[in-house]
Order: sequence, then structure tokens, then C-alpha cells
Amino acid sequence: MSAEYQLKLPLIELEQADEEARQVLEKAKAQVGFIPNMYSAMANAPALLDTYLYGYEHFRKNSEFSAVEQEVVFLIISRENGCNYCMAAHSMLADKQSGVPEEVTDAIRNYQPVADKKLAALVRFTGNMVETRGRPSQKNVEDFLLAGYNERHILDIILAQAVKTISNYSNHVFHTPVDEMFSHRAWNDKQASAA
Repeated sequence: MSAEYQLKLPLIELEQADEEARQVLEKAKAQVGFIPNMYSAMANAPALLDTYLYGYEHFRKNSEFSAVEQEVVFLIISRENGCNYCMAAHSMLADKQSGVPEEVTDAIRNYQPVADKKLAALVRFTGNMVETRGRPSQKNVEDFLLAGYNERHILDIILAQAVKTISNYSNHVFHTPVDEMFSHRAWNDKQASAA
């Protein structure tokens, strides 16, 4: 879902970037191997992109979640925020990099239940954290902990929410075009919720 208003700022290409934007775009390219459209948009405010990259890298390297669980968290937050761009990107990453079973990714994309009980608990709790803006009930936390997670995982979800808020909201106001490499996993929140 995109915002009604669309920013008129251009996508910043590495070759045309000023010094501050170029430094953060080079950092982005070093992290992921290319510069996605989302990064080119966010480079209009280099501190925004730099903050995103910092938090993203720390979530990936330092959270107590497995690669599969990390992707599930990012997918749920992006789905709940209605971010078409991040749903396409993280679906591709789930398929090609993080090892998420396709049926799990597709269930999340289509608002269907996830069969794996532990991942289903992660889906529910992460969705609840987005919905309640970080105010889970005692029962929500107890169910999450009973599924095999711990309180540190709650903090890791908060970090993921911060990172995805930056990217999801930026994509909403930019109407960021999905990169070709993610296009086979394009997602539309209105179509998916009707499925």
C-alpha cells in the first residue's frame, strides 16, 4: 500500500550522489552487493538510509533468531504495514537466501495460518507487536515464551520493527518501484488479504 501522496524526489544513483549520499550508498552496496531502488530513494536523506542499514545489519548479525525466523519477522511486519516493496524483497530473500520453506512464505503472504507451531507463534506475536504498537498483553507474551522464545527475542522484534518502519514508510511515500530481481514475488496487500 502506498501513501496517497508521492514524494517527487528522484532515486539517487551512486554516480550522481553528493558526497554524503555516495558514502552511504557505497556502504549499502558493500552490504548487499547492489543498490536496490529502496536505498536509492532513502539516500535523499542519507541519515535515514544510514540508520536503516545500521539497524538492519545488527538485526541480521546479532539477533537471537535463526535466518528463517528473521525473515518471518520481517515479512510479518512488512505485511502488517502493507509494504508491497518489502514483501516482494523479503519473499525473494526467504526463497533464495534465508531458507524459509515456500509454504511458510506463501502462507504469510496470503494471510493464511503457518503450519509450523513455533513459527506460527512467532507470526502471531510479531503481528501483535505491530498491532498493539509494542504493548503485548501478559497472555501474548506467555504464549510466545511457551513456544520456545525468550524475552531477548521480544527486544529483537522491536529492533526489526524500527528497521521496517523506516523502510516500509519510506516505500509508502516514495511508491518505490520493485526491483526486477524481486518482481517475481510481487505482492499487493489488497489482493493478498482477499485471497
